[in-house]
Amino acid sequence: MKDRDIGKVIQRLQETALESGLPIVSRMAEERFSPFALLVSTILSLRTKDEVTASATARLLELADTPGKMLNVPEETISRTIYPVGFYRNKARRLREISATLLEEFGGAVPDTLDGLLKLKGVGRKTANLVLSLGFDKDGICVDTHVHRISNRLGYVTTGTPEKTEAALRKKLPRRYWKIYNTILVAFGQKICRPVSPICSICPVRAWCDRIGVTRSR
Repeated sequence: MKDRDIGKVIQRLQETALESGLPIVSRMAEERFSPFALLVSTILSLRTKDEVTASATARLLELADTPGKMLNVPEETISRTIYPVGFYRNKARRLREISATLLEEFGGAVPDTLDGLLKLKGVGRKTANLVLSLGFDKDGICVDTHVHRISNRLGYVTTGTPEKTEAALRKKLPRRYWKIYNTILVAFGQKICRPVSPICSICPVRAWCDRIGVTRSR
């Protein structure tokens, strides 16, 4: 695709995302959940289907919606509460570790800077950027597998890793699109632009897509 067409692509994908439904963390941001709730949900969402993340997030936040409350819940109880999210035992331990750090180093508040968020054990750039943009309405480019795959499939960037995709997007993606880029591409990637055999026949941006790496589609 031509770089100048990115605005048209984003506009079409934004319309599609609103029609098909936003990812759970994006919906929570629209409903004004706290940055801590968004951080918890983002961690639970890793390698987990959206509907599983949504129900597990609701159960856990009902039990503990602040770092202090989270530390008062035994790790095994958290594990049982968030099951069957992927790696639920590891995530239960990680949530308690993060809660402890928030209380000890940040006064119980989720930091609103990328550097601060990256100090939390287990929080990488993807999670940090998502919390920064959705939780604090600050500019951040969250690059997960969907964003990495689709950005390259479109032909907008040519990169080998999510980290390199983020760096490339920071250089060329207009800043006004940073906050919404992850939300619309995740929704698009879940429903249409799938990793294997994307549904190109109903793709709303097919006219601009270079279909890089697509060998089989529907």
